[in-house]
Amino acid sequence: MEKFVVVINRQFGSMGRPIAKKMAEQLNVDFYDRDIIELAAKKIDMPLKEASDLEESAAKGAFWQMCFPLGFGSDDKKLKLFEEQRQIIINLGDAKSSIIVGRCSDYILRQHKNLIRIFIYAPEEARVLNCVNYLHMEEKEARKMIKDVDKARDAYQLQYANYKQGDFHYNDIIIDSSFLGVCETAKFLSNLVIAKFG
Repeated sequence: MEKFVVVINRQFGSMGRPIAKKMAEQLNVDFYDRDIIELAAKKIDMPLKEASDLEESAAKGAFWQMCFPLGFGSDDKKLKLFEEQRQIIINLGDAKSSIIVGRCSDYILRQHKNLIRIFIYAPEEARVLNCVNYLHMEEKEARKMIKDVDKARDAYQLQYANYKQGDFHYNDIIIDSSFLGVCETAKFLSNLVIAKFG
């Protein structure tokens, strides 16, 4: 199989991360998400807590780690952190096949020869149900988190890439995860990757 990179952006509560992780297992490739910020923080000698705080958005609470964008703090520090993450993502894309979740990877790797850009979404009610069942949130909290995190992720994408993450002009595949569920969506997408690069 040719070397490839799959970038996955997702709506909050759409189960995009578990789908991405399952795809990595099925395709036997590396999976990257929050470890990118951990690597970036280490490289610029920034405490992980500070780096995470720089990524915190308007969405607060127990699940703030999942939120984007760089919501507060020094603009210089935010830019430095983004630039370090950008370089890490480029290096990962050059090194070997992988699946990367978020962090404007679709924009950063837009010149990559073997890139597939996927956006995972789901109807709001399905997302609320996922938040309640898998993240153990109350329905009211889930609805607020969905709104806040989606808004924050779009703001992050607009700030650095100048487009929203679900824009079909910048995605190769857009899929409703509630149609097949986590396992079958992962399998379907993995088969598309194999068909393209296998």
